[in-house]
This record gives sequence, C-alpha cells and structure tokens, in this order.
Amino acid sequence: MLNLSTGSRYFILLCLVLSCYTSLAQQPASATSESRTLTSINNRWQFAIDSAQHSYGSLKQLTGWQNINLPHTWNATDVLDDEHTYYRGNTWYKKQLRINPADKGKQFWLVFDGVNQEATIFVNGKKAGEHIGGYTGFSISISGLLRYEVNAGNEIAVRVSNRYNENIPPLTADFTFFGGIYRNAYLVTTSPIHFNLADFGSNGIQITTPLVNEKQASIRIKSQVTNSSGELQKVNVITKLFNREGVLVAQVNKQVSLKPNSTDTLLQQIPAVKQVHLWSPQDPYLYHITTSIQDKASGKTTDEVTNPLGFRWFKFDPDQGFFLNGKPCKLIGASRHQDYKNLGNAVPQDLQRHDVELLKAMGGNFLRVAHYPQDPVILEMCDKLGIIASVEIPVVNGITETDAFTKNCSNMLREMIRQNFNHPSVVMWAYMNEVLLRPKYGKNQLEQQQQYFAQVTRLAKHLENICHTEDPYRYTLMSNHGDFNLYNRTGLTAIPQVVGWNLYQGWYGGDINGFAKFLDMHHAQLPQKPVMVTEYGADADDRIHALQPVRFDKSIEYAEYYHEVYLQAIQQRPFVAGAAAWNLADFGSESREETMPHINNKGLLTYDRKPKATYYLYQAALQNKPFIKISSQTPRMASVVNQDTTCLQPVTIYSNLKEVSLLVNGNPITTSKKTAYGYIFDVPFKNGANQIEAIGKEGTKEYKDYQTIGFMLQSTDLKQVSDGSSSINILLGASRYFYDELTQQLWQPDQTYTPGSWGSVGGQPLQVNNGRQKYGSDKAIAGTDNDPIYQTQQVGIDSYRFDVADGRYELNLHFAELAGGKVKDPLPYNLNNSVQNQNYQERIFDVYINNKLVLKNFNIAAEAGFAWAISKSIPVMATGGQGVQITFKSIKGQAMLNALQLRRIY
Repeated sequence: MLNLSTGSRYFILLCLVLSCYTSLAQQPASATSESRTLTSINNRWQFAIDSAQHSYGSLKQLTGWQNINLPHTWNATDVLDDEHTYYRGNTWYKKQLRINPADKGKQFWLVFDGVNQEATIFVNGKKAGEHIGGYTGFSISISGLLRYEVNAGNEIAVRVSNRYNENIPPLTADFTFFGGIYRNAYLVTTSPIHFNLADFGSNGIQITTPLVNEKQASIRIKSQVTNSSGELQKVNVITKLFNREGVLVAQVNKQVSLKPNSTDTLLQQIPAVKQVHLWSPQDPYLYHITTSIQDKASGKTTDEVTNPLGFRWFKFDPDQGFFLNGKPCKLIGASRHQDYKNLGNAVPQDLQRHDVELLKAMGGNFLRVAHYPQDPVILEMCDKLGIIASVEIPVVNGITETDAFTKNCSNMLREMIRQNFNHPSVVMWAYMNEVLLRPKYGKNQLEQQQQYFAQVTRLAKHLENICHTEDPYRYTLMSNHGDFNLYNRTGLTAIPQVVGWNLYQGWYGGDINGFAKFLDMHHAQLPQKPVMVTEYGADADDRIHALQPVRFDKSIEYAEYYHEVYLQAIQQRPFVAGAAAWNLADFGSESREETMPHINNKGLLTYDRKPKATYYLYQAALQNKPFIKISSQTPRMASVVNQDTTCLQPVTIYSNLKEVSLLVNGNPITTSKKTAYGYIFDVPFKNGANQIEAIGKEGTKEYKDYQTIGFMLQSTDLKQVSDGSSSINILLGASRYFYDELTQQLWQPDQTYTPGSWGSVGGQPLQVNNGRQKYGSDKAIAGTDNDPIYQTQQVGIDSYRFDVADGRYELNLHFAELAGGKVKDPLPYNLNNSVQNQNYQERIFDVYINNKLVLKNFNIAAEAGFAWAISKSIPVMATGGQGVQITFKSIKGQAMLNALQLRRIY
C-alpha cells in the first residue's frame, strides 16, 4: 500500500466520503453545499433471472427473487463451469426508496456507474429512462415519478440484459461479458439550480489548460448550468483553484441570468497561474478546482462540484516517441481488465484501486484502460499516482453495418470523453481494437468484404471526428492486430493520430524475432505516424514450469523469455512511444479453453493478483530504486541417479543492481549468467527445503531477498523408494512440470524406460498440428480443475514399467480422449483461424497390470465422452521382483495414456 502523508490521506478520504471527484456518480457538493447530496443505494436489492422476459406489469409472476447488494453480477460462477456458455439474457433488479417529504421540490436522479449492457429503469411502475452500453455511467431524472408523502415507498425496478445485440458493441471479444448492475449506484439530490447532470453522464464541467509551461499556465472552465425552475434566476458561478495543500491559488466569478427550464453553457478563464507545479509520473502533483453556483440575492450555494487538475503538456513524435512536459517519457505499463477471481466484474473499489497501486509498484507509468471505460476510481488513482492512461470504447473484432450500431458507438464515445475529460492522466482516446480481426465476410465474398471494410473505415473516420470535436487537446489511438498490409490497405492506419499494434510474434504465430522487424517496418513505411505497442504477451500458467520452454507450453519460463525479448526491443527503439503488456492480471474469457479454461492467463499477476515471475522482470526493468527478487517460488523436482544428493537447476534473480550473489543453504554461489534484467544461477538443490538468499550490492549498501524452495529428488532407482506418503506423478507426452497447489503434488514429464528405473515403452507424444503447440492439446478438459494433467498423452503406447520393490501399491491411470468431439468455431483470439479438432478414430484397448487384465475393451470416448477426465484407481501387488508392469493391447485404433501415479502403501 502507498505511504501517504496525513494531508494526502485526508484529501483522499474527503473525496471518497463526499464522492466529489470527476465522474457523475462521484460528484456531490463539498461540505459547504446545502443542496446537493449523494446517497449510496447499493444495499437491499432484490434480483431475479427472467428468461421468460416478463414486462414490468407482470413482475409479480416472476419467481426466484434473491436478496443481494450491489455491485452484483449474475455471471460470477456460471462462466467457470465445464459448460462453455453462460447466461446472457434478461434479469430484473428492484428496491424500495423512501424520500424525505421536506425534499419535495428538489431534483432527484438515479446514477449508475455501470450496468451491462441494456438497462431500462422504472419508478413506481412508470418508465423513467434507459441506457445502452455496459461500460459508461449514466443518470436518470426521476423527480416527477416519486411519491413524497410520509412513509410512502417508491419502487425502483431495473431491467438488465447482457444478451447479444448486433447493434451494441462489443460483438465478440476475448473477455467475458458479465451481466449486472456491477458498479455503484446512487441517489443524487440537487437544488433546481444545478450543474447539468444530463450531459452524457458527466458532471457538467470541462476543464482545459490551453497554455502550460514550466513558469505559468492558463485555465479554461466550461460549465453547464441548469435552471429547472419555472422562473428567471440570477446567480454567480464561482470557480476556485486550490493547490494540493488546500491553499487558494486563484478565483474567478461570473454573473449570469438563467432562463426558466433551460441549460446554459458558461465559459470562465484563469488567464495566468504563476509558478505552476507540474504533474508527472515522478511527481503527480494535483490541484483541484471547485465550481459553485450561488444565488445572487441570498448568497446561498445551490450546487458545487470539485474536479482534479494537473498541469502538464505532452506530444507524440514519430521519431522520438512520447514527450511529457518537454522531456522524453517512454510509456511502459500494462492493459487492464476489470474482473477478479470469483467476483466477475462486480469488484469492490478497494481491489480496483489496488490494481493501479500494483502497476505503480511494478515501475509502470502507463495504463491502457482496455477494452472499455472502467470504474471511476481507476482514473482517479492514475491521477494520484502519476500513471498516464488511454481509454477506449469496446468496438472489438468487428462492426455491424447499421445506423443503430454507429449511433451506439458515437454515444459511447461521447459518454467516455465527457465523463473522463478532467483527468490529467488521460492523454489518448481510443475507439477500435483489432476491428478487422473477424471480418463479417470471407475471402470467397470479396465484393461484400470490400464493402464491409469501407464501412469500417467510414465508422473510424466518424469516431475520429467526434474525438476531435469533443476534445481537440488529446490524441486519438486505434489498436490493430498484426496484419500491417490489411490495415494499411483499408486506410485505417491513416485515421488516428497514434497507431497501436497488438503483436504476438512468437506466441500465436511467427518467429519471436519478427516482433522487432515489425516495429522497424512500421517506422519505415509510416515514418510520420507515432506508434505504440498496445498488446503483447504469452500465456503464463503459474502451475506449469519447463526447463526447456517452448512456445505454447504455457510455462512461466517461456513467458519470461518472451517478455524479455519484447521489452528489450521496445526500449531500444526511441520511435516506439510506449507499450502495454497484455495484461496486468489474468482475466475472464469464457470462450477460452487451454490450461485454465475460461481464463486468459497472460497476466503479470494471477486472477487474484499474486505476482508472477514476469511481474518481477518488469520491476527490475522499470524501477528507479534498487530492486532484487528471487523469481522462483513454486516447489520443484527432478529425477536423479541414486547416489546424487543434489540437482542443479537454474534460478533467476531479477535485479537492477550491478552486483548480485547467492547463498544456497548457507553456501555461496558467485557465478551467474547476466540477462537483460537479472541473473541466472545454477543452484544445487538438495532434497527438502532449500534456503535461498539473494544479495545485491550498490556501492557499500546491500539489498537482500529470501526464499524457501521445496525440492524433491526422485531417485531413478525406485527400489529405494519406500515413502508411502507421496506418489510418483507422471505426465505422458509432456516436456513440462505441473504443480497442484491444492494437493501439493508435483508432476514430472515422462521418460523412456530403462531397466532399474521407470518409464514408457513405445508410442509418441500427441501432436495436434495446429501450428502452435509442439506437443499436447489445448482443449479444456471437463471433470477436473487440473487440465494440464490430461492435455498431453502418449499415443500408441505399448507398456509402462516401474521397477519398484515388492509391496502393495496404488496405481492411478488418467485418461482423456483428446481427438474428436464437437467442432468449435475459431475463437476470437485465434489469429490464424485454425480449429483444433483431430479426426476421431475409435480406440478400444485392454490394459493389463502384471499380466492381469484390469480394463477390458476400454473405450474412453464411450465411457466418458470427449475431452473429459477419467481416472482408474487400481490396487497392485508387486512380487517376485517384477515391479509394476502396465501393458496396453490395442483392439481398435491406438492405445494411449495421459498420466499416471504410483504410491506405495506398504
């Protein structure tokens, strides 16, 4: 957590309690205001699924109501089950409100920070309003629908749907479309004379700084003031600028006459603020501006709103990258999705704030808020911590060629810009992501495809124009997948001011060295266009490790290699303005399969925000203070010949220090291999707990990190194995290790049998030939949480042998049929459009253990179906020195085995 001064804590607490920050749902008046109040209405709602699509008038017939609090999503659990679908449809929320009769005559608004994705609001049976789009806030005026009598109740009902709607982006995406009222909701009460709450969900005030330099700055304030009374009102609009210490720096007043039932736009200027304190990642100094309305006759404040202000100026240069306050500033950070393990997108704000703190602690100075606007606290934290940001609307993968789709995109864009306009952290607005990834028409429909591309280009130009009309001071950004020629040919690279590329050479396809070549190609062919790398990453399942990592093995080690290569290429090229690793944390993607079904695990943090080794890599690369960290934490194992008491394995120490050494169980190791962001030591692990101490030096000062790493030395001479508390756990057809944290079991890759040891005889590892994996499958396996155990297999296996001592054993054989099953469409993130589905050929085989038939006519698909985990536990007696011999006899097709375990009982 951040170490804040008392004054800073007080200011943050004031902003939170009074909710007077930028977004509409966080903009009550300051403590001096007598009119505006903001009350949370998160508690005591009722919720029901409504697959029958009841109207409001028939709600009494709807059953299954649950008592819930907001934030809430109905998809927190069903997106993680074995069914690759989740409820996308109609639901209802309702609650009772009581209004103080003394407040009659005031204005009342329901304010929602986020409802995904179609919302219709009813008050006392009458429709109050509706909203389309799941990622921006909105307000609904309800003053004329309320009952004000003493003890009179007011029923608020909200119909919410996250159904697929071809006119609402996003259409498809590599993230889950959680439904619900998943952000905070409020009741706002104002005087009839107030700042406009109907301005696309904003707080009605926009602040710009037309002039900023190191000596002075000017400020322009545009306010929308609403008079909802039926009389002419004369008011003073007063704007005050305060520094971080709360000292008044400047003030301007403007008198205005407001016509009845009208909204006027007022302009105020503070022409010269001297000795400005600039905002930057190193020193995120925030001023704040309070704008109030005072009745001219009485002097009474009728409304007041506070906004943040950071003085900074910036530019993108196609040759030299990004500049902030006249100085080069390479933007390095991550993208972020908003969901969290077991919570879906209904995430408490404290956890969301912590995400930005983790990005800052990583050394990052940039956040790509992807692929949609997020909770107001995200940009609030970016302002406070000095994180530069881009924000985008969710036009992802493709569009629909309708006026309604264009209208909804336009409205989302205006909402995003106006609601987030006053955040100094924001430097770019973005409006499309990989929009040509999934064209509506195939290559055999060239005429329709070209018309579609032309419509995408027209929509992009339309959204670009909206950005500049709404905000001429910030840059625009479009993120494209790596088909340079396609985006260039369609003209999309010419439209935004900054081109972003989502690049995955060395992951989804291509050679990893192609990444740097792509960047150089962009600079050569588009020399006047600033460039960002808006996505790059590799899956990193923190349960999987490999001593010889390869593409798509999902190991942490391959992800470390991948990020090191990419980050070096980015840092070595001044013309690359910046980059956002994909992603800050793992996130939900219901359509995904792979080693963690329904989750995209490219995060630098796990789904519950635990750092992976890749996070430490970035800390070493980006932090400007001494850093040292032992990256390895997971227990390890290795097979060794009987007389060996240690085993050498590499351990990476991430550090920005010039001198690093290691103590292993008290013994010094000084020899290491230097990498771009750390050191690799060959560590002699002993059986059991190993105490690792990393020591870095800067001058005379030492910095240390400690880690205890468990290690299991598995003797190749199994006759020496007598411990019945643990088992030998083998992954067939694999070259990776797997750690099951729940059972604390380590699984090791198979080996070819040699006498006196253990291993397989015959067969070959499964290869699906999908252009990505060297071995195994990435199908999701039903019936288990440990998919990697079942995603590799030895096909055509003849036998398996354990040359163990005589005794009683428990043998577990693990199977899953990885060929066949339902053919699925290419997933949205699958850049080469391949569909993984080997032709199924029926396989039937017998299994013998020590010449005894234990599985007859075994047909995995017939017994369990396709891609479904099945385990067979078999007691075994080893006698006469024969050990345990498993023999496979094929009857039809090829016999196979995915994994097995052997545990001695006595």
